[in-house]
This record gives sequence, C-alpha cells and structure tokens, in this order.
Amino acid sequence: MDPAPAPKPRWLDPRPSTIFTRITTSLQPFTQYLKHIFRPRLTLRYVACSIIGVYVLYCFVTWQPFFLSRLPAYSGPHDVGAVDLEIPLEKPKRLSETLLNSTKKPAFEVESVLFTVYYPAVKGARSKSALYPWVPKPLSLTAEGYARAAGVNNFIIRPIFTFALWVLVGSIKIPAKVDVPLLGSDGEKFPVMVFSHGSVSSRTDYTHYLGELASRGHVIAALEHRDGSCPGSMVQIKNKKDRPVFLLKEGDLVSEPPMNDTLLKKEQLAFRTEEIMQAIRVLKDVNDGKGKDIFASSSRGEGNTLDGWKDRLDFKHLTINGHSYGATGALQALQTANTTAVNPAIGGIALDPGKSSGQLNTNIPVPLLVVHSNSWSKTHSIFFGRPHFDTVLDLVRDVRDKVGSAWFLTSIGTAHPSVTDAPLLQPLLLNFATGATADVKKALGEYVKVTMDFLEFTKTSKENGVLDEAVTHEKYGEWVSKEREKSFPKEYAKYWEVHVCPLDQDK
Repeated sequence: MDPAPAPKPRWLDPRPSTIFTRITTSLQPFTQYLKHIFRPRLTLRYVACSIIGVYVLYCFVTWQPFFLSRLPAYSGPHDVGAVDLEIPLEKPKRLSETLLNSTKKPAFEVESVLFTVYYPAVKGARSKSALYPWVPKPLSLTAEGYARAAGVNNFIIRPIFTFALWVLVGSIKIPAKVDVPLLGSDGEKFPVMVFSHGSVSSRTDYTHYLGELASRGHVIAALEHRDGSCPGSMVQIKNKKDRPVFLLKEGDLVSEPPMNDTLLKKEQLAFRTEEIMQAIRVLKDVNDGKGKDIFASSSRGEGNTLDGWKDRLDFKHLTINGHSYGATGALQALQTANTTAVNPAIGGIALDPGKSSGQLNTNIPVPLLVVHSNSWSKTHSIFFGRPHFDTVLDLVRDVRDKVGSAWFLTSIGTAHPSVTDAPLLQPLLLNFATGATADVKKALGEYVKVTMDFLEFTKTSKENGVLDEAVTHEKYGEWVSKEREKSFPKEYAKYWEVHVCPLDQDK
C-alpha cells in the first residue's frame, strides 16, 4: 500500500485577500457597464451623443460659447477701445408724475446716464481690464427681464433663464479693448454719434455695428435706457444703493389719467430724449477738459484715460442714430437738432423706425438717413391708420423738401435683427427664424458702409455709394421703370432699394 501523500505546505497557497476580492467583485458591474458604453456601435444615437459630448468638452477647454460663434474682430484700420460710463445728474430730473405700482416711487425720473463709448484706440495698446462680457453682469438681472417679457417671472423660471444665459452667452466677450488711450495726440478730432437701442435690448446688442464705425474713426456713445424698455439695467450711483430697472408694462404703473400704451410710449420717449441729451452733455464735458472729473464721478470705475480727450471730439459733426424703438427715439431727439447748444446734432439715422413705439416725429431740421430691413418694408403694417411704409416714405420726403437731403432705403435680404449682434452669434438659426437670406457679415457690412457714406456726407456734402443713386423703387419691390432697373449698378441692386433721395439725384 502506497504511503499517503505529504500535505502541501500552506506557504505555497496564495494568501486570500478578502478586501481585494470584494472590491473587484463590486466593480465588475461598473466595468461591464463602461465596456458597454464605450463599445463602438455606429447607431445614430451613439454618434449624435458622441459628437455632442466632444463638442461640449471642446467648448469647456477652449472657452468657446455653446452653439454660438464668437463676435468677430473689427475690420476698420484702427483698433477699438471701449469704456463704460455712468454719470449722475447734478439733480434727478423727473419727467412725469407716473409712479411704480410696486414702490410708489417715480417711474420716469432720470438719476444718471449709462453708456458705453466705442472709439478708435492707440494701435497695440494693452488694457489692464478684461474684455466686457456681451451680457453685462449680473446675468440674473437680464434673465429676470426676459422672464418678465415672457410673462413667466417667478422663482422657478428665473434661475432657469439665468442658467440658460450662462450656458449660451456667458463666455461671449466684446472684442474692444477696455479703457485704453484714444488714438493719436496731434489734435485730430473724431466725429461723435449717440446711439439708442431698441425695445427689449440694451447697450450691448449692437456692439459689432458700432465697433465697426469706431474702427473707422468715429466715437460712439451706446446708451442703455432706463425707461422700462431694457430687459434689466442696474442704476449705480456712488454712495447710493444700487437700483434695478426692469421692463415696464402698463400694469406696473400708476398715473392720472390711467396708464395706456399711447401715454407709456410718450413718457418713455421723453425719458429717452433726456438720456440722449445727458450723454451729449457728458461727452462735451470730456471734450472741455473735464475728463478727470467725469472719471471720478462715474460709478463704473473706468475712464482713467479721459483726461487725454480734451478737444478731441468733433461736436460740429454730431449725429444721433437708433434702431427700432431707438430709431423712434432718435427721430424724437432730432426735433431740436442743431437749434440749441444742448443738441448740436447735424444729422440723424433711423434703422427700422418702430411700428409700435409711438408716433414718429416729422419735424426734423437736419439731413436724415432711414434704412429699413427687408422684412420691415415687406411686412404690411398699419401704423396710426395707414401703412407704416407710406408713413416713413412721406416723413423722409418731407425732410428732404425742407432740408434738401434725406434718404430712405431698404436693405435687401435682411431682417429686423440684422444690424444687431445676434445674427453673427447664430446666423443659421436667426436666418431660419426671421426669413433673412443675405449673408449676415455682408449684410452688416452694408449697414456699416451706408452709415459711413452718410456720415461722410454730413462732413463734406459729397454723396457716395448708393447715396449717390436716384430712386429705384417708390414702392417696396416695384421698380419705377425698366430703364431704371437696367441703369442701377448691379453691385447696389443686389443689396438696396432706393425709395427717397435728394431732389438733385432724382432724375
């Protein structure tokens, strides 16, 4: 009988690791799940999710805005600077007795004026400040304004709107150098423009259009109105508590007689006009050598280079410009243009004058350029009992007959937002939503070009570009004649219809 085998030494067996076994066993389902996720499967959902995931990761790594483009650099010969100024009035100016329903405080009392100045800057100058965000901080202020506009302002929706703004546009910056020196020091003067924004807009909605003008040698003051038409704006005055101003509706106001749409627009336009005049006053103070005082009084902490702006602003060539509600406001402000020291404007530009922003002022004593987007001219709208297009046509003809120089044009292929930054940020979506067909950069370039041609006219009386052309369409979309259709240069016919021009051109 064979002897029994010797027992195996215990040191030959691997020592069991209870902890390791438990860990690996517990991780098995997770590792199997990861294998399941990352196993290549070319289904449509898998590919779509992978693309979105990679895109989101790319946006985080490169600080790109989600689903939007960055604002492009300006194309003019000069660098562009920007500075925010908020200057208090010596004494608040109450323009009506209307009160806010929520606080019973004056609704239309101007305490300060806020605007961003875009200007030609010293080439290569470095700023100590970060670029301005496209949507001013805090984002929650603008988000609440949009929630109010949509009629869903509550504690649930406001954070959702704020988060959406942060995701979509929170990383977008305005490509103008903050608070850098003004170009040159040899006494060259730059023409001045004051710009008024549209309804549910702010001073940052038109940065590219205005920056392009600045890059071509103009100083632009982009106002932010506190008349209840901006989504949200924070009134900041030194040694006072910050005060938010939101969109206003008739029900937000208490007045005698009771507030209605006509009265609201009248009081808002009066408020806007006062803000335009206050912006002109501040810029004139800067030009008079009070730059240090303006810097000291501004609550925004910027403007330390303004002391070098003395005698650099050309108020002999001041213009007032606006879009939509801002165009209506610009026309209102032009009523006193070049008739008083307070308002030395020698010309005005109105882009898509409002269709629901009150009656249009027709008493304009200076040259005028009105530009309609294609959608603004094409869409038939009744305006105080007659077609809006006909109202604007007669207004411009009246200015031409009194002053000698006025133009009314339609920009072909464009829509109401085409002059804003929005199409640059999301061209496909905006074109789809608005029906615009023109290339967004080219269309905005045409707005810049015709604006520059008008500004040049106010300086030299020389008519350039499409402003040197006779009428092509007295009615939208209808040529005045076959002969005019043949004679109108093709480089203009692709982009413009001319409805009114100076009499000496209307051959």
